[in-house]
Amino acid sequence: MTQRITPDLLLKAYAMGVFPMAEGRDDPTVHWVDPRRRGVFPLDGFHISRSLAKVIREGRFSVTTDHDFTGVVRGCADRPETWINDEIFSLYSSLHEMGRAHSLEVWQGDRLVGGVYGVVLGAAFFGESMFSRATDASKLALAYLIHRLRAGGFTLFDTQFLTPHLASLGAIEISRGTYHKRLQAALHGTARFDPVGYQPLPSSVAAPASGTGSVEAGSSAGASSTSGSAKSGTSQRSTQTS
Repeated sequence: MTQRITPDLLLKAYAMGVFPMAEGRDDPTVHWVDPRRRGVFPLDGFHISRSLAKVIREGRFSVTTDHDFTGVVRGCADRPETWINDEIFSLYSSLHEMGRAHSLEVWQGDRLVGGVYGVVLGAAFFGESMFSRATDASKLALAYLIHRLRAGGFTLFDTQFLTPHLASLGAIEISRGTYHKRLQAALHGTARFDPVGYQPLPSSVAAPASGTGSVEAGSSAGASSTSGSAKSGTSQRSTQTS
């Protein structure tokens, strides 16, 4: 690709339904991708198993947002094969500084053990990648992320591709045409990744989707969640979404 990719160009590409990938971390070339079949997560269709609900309530992990965006992207790239090269890393770091890319981190004590990051435009969240260094960490990250997206008014969660892991959690595949129609509708919507007053109760995150549509305040025993730079609790892919 000869044209230099800027953060603004990248956002325009997302609005058109395409996203960048490299063949590997050492490949300097970035390709635009517009899959014929697109993976999406129905925001009311996340499957929380009994075992995952138990993990959420037990409090083995704490959850933050936008506390360590760089650490999450590095965690996603820390695998034998990755599409995240230096240019892509730099671009998404710039989007994060612009407030257009966000991360959700999962911690065990002071150790970052999982997370997910993505891009926000209108009422669309474009999931880029996730990682896990502890059992159930990536599933818990998705549970907290989807709960947050619902609370923030999002209408589209794009996972780019459908993997067996995502399908087991409720993600589906739709045609390119259907995706572009949903994307255009979402781009005209308004949503917040950090809804005012949002503080998810673990019991709410662990509940079936139909029971978690409202925003709840406060906290209780179980995995705790905070927004911004402050951690909670004890100071305190794997699987890719794409």
